Amino acid sequence: MDYQQILNEIYAKVQPCLTRGKVADYIPELSHVPQSKFGMALVTHGGEVFEVGDAAEPFSIQSISKLFTLTLAMRLEGNGIWDRIGREPSGTAFNSLVQLEYENGIPRNPFINAGAIVVTDLILSHLDNAHETVLDFIRELSGNKTIQFNRDIVRSEKATGYRNVALANFIKSFGNLRNAPEAVLDAYFHHCSIAMTCTDVARAGLFLANAGRSPSTGSEIVRPNQAKHIKSLMLTCGTYDAVGDFAYRVGLPGKSGVGGGILAVMPGQFSVCVWSPGLNQSGNSLAGTMALEWLTTQTEVSIF
Repeated sequence: MDYQQILNEIYAKVQPCLTRGKVADYIPELSHVPQSKFGMALVTHGGEVFEVGDAAEPFSIQSISKLFTLTLAMRLEGNGIWDRIGREPSGTAFNSLVQLEYENGIPRNPFINAGAIVVTDLILSHLDNAHETVLDFIRELSGNKTIQFNRDIVRSEKATGYRNVALANFIKSFGNLRNAPEAVLDAYFHHCSIAMTCTDVARAGLFLANAGRSPSTGSEIVRPNQAKHIKSLMLTCGTYDAVGDFAYRVGLPGKSGVGGGILAVMPGQFSVCVWSPGLNQSGNSLAGTMALEWLTTQTEVSIF
């Protein structure tokens, strides 16, 4: 498979789409990212790397971080996490409070904001420093020790994240948050701010294409059944309330973030990350989704 040629063709095709969608300006610091940016990186099971566009430029991974915090929480607590979080698609916006009232503070899944806040609380209960532990875990997965928090993004999210503050306090009122909401939110905002390149993200997700093991080191990141569970949640919950459309068009388990990044994996073959800041109405990268659809169409590879 000539992945480089395919990425080059996708890069050319996607250019007219970059002006569509809307950058996530409700986080002020993200509004400064040029909408013309587009990067894509694919890393094969064997470690080959293919890049195009702005694949080497760091961006705020935002909710892609939820995939890594979930992985870490599963390592720390196993199936116990499902006592406090559901495994169903939400059908509502990623920052919605509506379902929490009806479901007694139990978030629908770990990839909406409420679920990720509970996951962060779980990590904080196990570890003294949920900030650096998650950062170090992502550095280990990506093989890049220079990855850092974007402090400007952290400050921006803290200054404007009233909905997340409401979510954390609402969950706390139901007794589903063990730590102080302020401490949980501080860690959560730091995780979302982490700056990575498309290549970093694709490398970090490669263990999911290899039944939970790092192909480069052979070390077990999670057990095979846990890797299966994570990928199933990516497919059913990873792109907010557009999971059906994403599965239909792309046909890969994926996790998106409002920074414009999407990570997707093809088990046994590759991990791919695309970044384009313009979002569709569901908060997923518009051009990024199109690029992934073209990838699976041209390669004739998907999980279906």
